[in-house]
Amino acid sequence: MTTRHDLSLMLVTDAAMCRDRGLVETVLAAVSGGVTVVQLRDKTCSDGEMIDTARTLRAHLAPLGVPLIVNDRPAVALAASAHGVHIGQGDGDPAAARAMVGPDALLGLSVTGPEDLETVDSAVVDYVGLGPVFASATKADATPPLGLAGFEAIATKLSVPVLAIGGVDAGNAGGLMAAGATGVAVVSAICAAADPRAAAAALRRATDAARAA
Repeated sequence: MTTRHDLSLMLVTDAAMCRDRGLVETVLAAVSGGVTVVQLRDKTCSDGEMIDTARTLRAHLAPLGVPLIVNDRPAVALAASAHGVHIGQGDGDPAAARAMVGPDALLGLSVTGPEDLETVDSAVVDYVGLGPVFASATKADATPPLGLAGFEAIATKLSVPVLAIGGVDAGNAGGLMAAGATGVAVVSAICAAADPRAAAAALRRATDAARAA
């Protein structure tokens, strides 16, 4: 598959981190700073709640030209008319997810190590989220971090765009781009930031500078 979307900077939402500010407010601030794709992730809410949130976000993001994808739940993505879905290695067969969301949807797949490479079919998957690259407290069940060298070793074997995820911030984003990332995906670097717009802008400066170099 090929994607027409800009994958420079993906925001993966965390409702708890955004609670004081508000999820929608955090997302819109981050987009104004340079986020190019938003992934709605919430492991605790019901499908109905997630559909409502996704519809609200999509209404705000559509005029801005920023795609919204849903983590883990293709049915929610369809119900909310989201642009696509991101699934993990334990979330079912990517081909089944593709059949469900259709040929034009954006489909991402998590890859956590070399053993996952065989699950990536470029005719099915649009991009890969590769990580965690560095230690991160965002996912309690995360696999051991790959490190920069481990990330590069896997990224060079993939034939689809690669988003680096896990402990990514403005300080290491440039190095990840140099190591083969198409873009970066972040949670706490934006959701937990005092100023999500400024945090997103710093990340975009780092990825844009690395790409230009």
